[in-house]
Amino acid sequence: MGILSTKTIAQVSMLAACSIANAGTLPQAKGLDAFVEKQRTISLQGVLNNIGPDGSLVPGAGAGVIVASPSTVNPNYFYTWSRDAALTMKMIVDEFMLGKKQLKSYIEDYIHAQAVLQTVTNPSGTFLPSGLGLGEPKYNVDLTRFNGAWGRPQRDGPALRAIALITYSKWLISNGQKQKAKTVVWPIISNDLSYVGQYWNSTGFDLWEEVQGSSFFATQNQFRSLVEGGALAKTLGVQCTGCDQAPQVACFLNEAYWNGQYFVANINSNDGRTGKDANTVLGSISAFDLNAKCDDASIQPCNSRALSNFKAFVDPFRDSTAYPINKGIPKSQGIALGRYTEDVYYNGGLWYLITAAAAEYLYDAVAQWEIQGSLTIDKTSLAFFQDIYPAAKAKTYTPKGKNAEFPLILKAVTNYAESFVTVLQKYIPADGSMTEQFNRTSPFNPTSAANLTWSYAAFISMAERRAKQYPPSWISGKQSTTLPKTCSTGATKGVYAPATAAGAPNITTSCTSNVRFEVNATTYYGENILVAGNTTDLGSWDINNAWPLDASGYTAERPLWSATVALTAGQAINYAYVRTEDCSQAPIWESATANRTLVIPPCDPNADPDAVILVTNDAWTGPTGTSGGC
Repeated sequence: MGILSTKTIAQVSMLAACSIANAGTLPQAKGLDAFVEKQRTISLQGVLNNIGPDGSLVPGAGAGVIVASPSTVNPNYFYTWSRDAALTMKMIVDEFMLGKKQLKSYIEDYIHAQAVLQTVTNPSGTFLPSGLGLGEPKYNVDLTRFNGAWGRPQRDGPALRAIALITYSKWLISNGQKQKAKTVVWPIISNDLSYVGQYWNSTGFDLWEEVQGSSFFATQNQFRSLVEGGALAKTLGVQCTGCDQAPQVACFLNEAYWNGQYFVANINSNDGRTGKDANTVLGSISAFDLNAKCDDASIQPCNSRALSNFKAFVDPFRDSTAYPINKGIPKSQGIALGRYTEDVYYNGGLWYLITAAAAEYLYDAVAQWEIQGSLTIDKTSLAFFQDIYPAAKAKTYTPKGKNAEFPLILKAVTNYAESFVTVLQKYIPADGSMTEQFNRTSPFNPTSAANLTWSYAAFISMAERRAKQYPPSWISGKQSTTLPKTCSTGATKGVYAPATAAGAPNITTSCTSNVRFEVNATTYYGENILVAGNTTDLGSWDINNAWPLDASGYTAERPLWSATVALTAGQAINYAYVRTEDCSQAPIWESATANRTLVIPPCDPNADPDAVILVTNDAWTGPTGTSGGC
């Protein structure tokens, strides 16, 4: 199944000759085509440099491990994130289907690496029996667990990995390798879809790893994964556990996030932000299907609400006081974009991948209108269009008629997309290297992590859309799903098994009981609390394998650190808490007088494996840390 190229509508061929009255047209930057072509090549090599085992910038990374960045200090991104890796792999699969056959080995190595990672016990939990470990956001580059404090779990990784592998499975099927898709790749996908079906309605951390709640980006990709996974399961003749939740996920996506003007990026949280966030734009380009209807439940780029949301997200970055880099740029032209205007990470810099995503979003929408042969503007999307085509009215435009405006509006939107690419052309260094961010104040130089894999991947997918190269359709028929009349909060219990045919270890599990460790421990910024014990479940007193606790429930009244750990049933354990700090100070253990013991209840095969059986009620005993500037 190859990547599709859209037909060129007859009227579109006339666009170059059309003058766009009142449209604020942007002249194409000198050499923009040449810039994109060159940068696309540089970006692909930039991605490959960050993939083990042969990536030139990531020595020590395992085969198929996609490293976020070679940067090891300020910031340290020398890890593999499930989300970033899956988004990058989706791009690699697309490029492979476009003819870059040398990328196949990277795909095959990724399949093996992900099969292994699915089984790695980590601070989010174990793989068996309930799949909790699949929500772990990142791992060390040698395929071992990352044991530091972090925003976990994150619910988008399994969905995104499933989408990437489903896309490759479709290629395998269309190229006579259905059995491989079924026996090797599907077991990995099945685990991920089980996780999505079981935990889609559970809170987690957003894609920026800062806000705990429900994330638009995660929900949108969860929906796609279940719809596309269900269709693949039918083709392969297998069962998709969890895919029955797709209608309810769609209902939640369409009803829970929309506030009448834009999609609130994170809900069920108290982040104190407006909710205007790149999260929502990235979600729509992840769900993009060239042949989808604009009112599809997946919320496509051409969706009226999504267009209103795009404007609501972009406009705050036009504040020239906060963003001098965008001073004097009219609303008809693109600007440099960050994650959200309240951002303070690296001084709230602008992101290459988000600026590229804005262009990609607009190219996607234009392609959909071209295929449909019409464009409907309503009161929700009118303001978006009037910024770039002031004569726009709330009506349906078609290419028909002597003075048809349809091609003029499409040209205006295309020019708008091109202007975001021009921003990239201006601020990407001459050597084509792409960091995570660039400064919003003069001299507008690159900052944060160097050679960010996601930056390179985002540029490539944008360049594909600019070249009218589109991924295979994932929506069967006219609609991806029919929304239920009433949303409900359901879940389907997942079925999990190691993908041994892809190289996963054939792990089993003994009967376990969930114990929630809770300890009151006043800490300084930069300190973390872990629990260690005399069993392998708790690291056998090795601090490198101890269980990090979470401070999301920490308040001044109750400085709570906690974690739920699945422990082997029926055993007696000794345990203690330990402080670690971001600085180089040695860990601080509790006093031996604490003498903490616990007897885990015996095995009950009929018990709910997700139920918490015991909860400790501990208080830190012993020496405390000092702030130390950590």
